[in-house]
Amino acid sequence: MSRHTIVTGTSSGIGRAIAERLLEDGHQVLGISRSEHGIDHADFQLEQLDFSELSSLENRLPELAKKHSEVSSIVFCAGYGQFGNLEEFSYRQIQELINTNLLANLYLARAFLPSMKSKKEGNLLFIGSESTLSGGRRGVVYVASKSGLAGAVKALRQECASSGIRVGTVVPGMVKTNFYGKSEFTHGSDSANYIEPKDIAETVSMMLNSRSGTVYDEVRITPLKSVIQRRNR
Repeated sequence: MSRHTIVTGTSSGIGRAIAERLLEDGHQVLGISRSEHGIDHADFQLEQLDFSELSSLENRLPELAKKHSEVSSIVFCAGYGQFGNLEEFSYRQIQELINTNLLANLYLARAFLPSMKSKKEGNLLFIGSESTLSGGRRGVVYVASKSGLAGAVKALRQECASSGIRVGTVVPGMVKTNFYGKSEFTHGSDSANYIEPKDIAETVSMMLNSRSGTVYDEVRITPLKSVIQRRNR
């Protein structure tokens, strides 16, 4: 299998850590990000896309799939969190969160699946969220977006198996990134209270490098001691 891989959300956090690890592994990485902040590496290319604007994706993604037909793997990292009671969200905020965390991922997979199915090989790896396991106070819109993605991935896994395409999910607990920057809660300060982006990057590397006949269906990664701290407002 070729090592031409798309990683979304490469400007920071989990997506950037995964892209850097895959570059170390010898992948040719096409990063997709809303930001123009790329990675200084000969095997890295950047395409700027805003996943909250679905209308622009309908034109750009087919062009991207044609231009990069050699892509054999996609790691779906792009997304963000926004928390609050449902009535505190504007209708546009609800739409943008669902667009970015759910629909844009399906759009991207849809654009590249025909090529992958024709080659009878490929990997689609999604970054999920432990919120899909238990819900979460003031997280109704975020949980809806991630739970919808989790259900879609399960169906996609069955759809793609006969075509030789492996579909998997990494389900992380609280990660030490800027994800919680504006929220009213965060992880504990001890190193055992969070996981790091590099932990997820190592897991993705393992999943992509595994024997083609095996699939890491769903891998959950959690801190040794889960602690949630409320911020004073």
